Amino acid sequence: MDKKLIMAKAAAIKLAVFDVDGVLTDGKLMLGESGNEYKTFHVHDGYGLIMLLETGCKIAVITARSSNIVAERMASLGIKYVFQGEQDKGARLLSLMATLSLVSDQVAYVGDDVIDLPAMIQVGLPIAVADARSEVQNNAVWTTESRGGEGAVREVCELIMRAQGQYDDLIQRYLVP
Repeated sequence: MDKKLIMAKAAAIKLAVFDVDGVLTDGKLMLGESGNEYKTFHVHDGYGLIMLLETGCKIAVITARSSNIVAERMASLGIKYVFQGEQDKGARLLSLMATLSLVSDQVAYVGDDVIDLPAMIQVGLPIAVADARSEVQNNAVWTTESRGGEGAVREVCELIMRAQGQYDDLIQRYLVP
């Protein structure tokens, strides 16, 4: 899709929704002998989410798995809308959109696997991470250059901030003594 059209779609976004495993993480599950689950999150992705929140954009995560570490990480980033154990991501997304009084053109969804497709087809800006399944990439308007868990979320956040003319102002804060 044309870069201008992608930027126009990103300019309208009021809610960015992310899958967790394979998007906010690299998709690998590390399980300890006692049943503990470990996940790795990229710090650049986290700060991208914080910056995007500062612009007034709402952020949500919808994931099929349930994990205390996801709840803790999202809370530490200030993400209010966290839905875990969701097998029907499309239904959860539609419910959230209704709650927030948003229409599809105001929502972006970032996914990596076929379980994300029911949510992706509901939004104006469906996005796949670079290592997403081909079925997901084929249904995405845009695909990140970075793989899930390796900066893809930061790319999405920056795309939205740039399209909305907010990125340079946020960066300027760090350049002024």
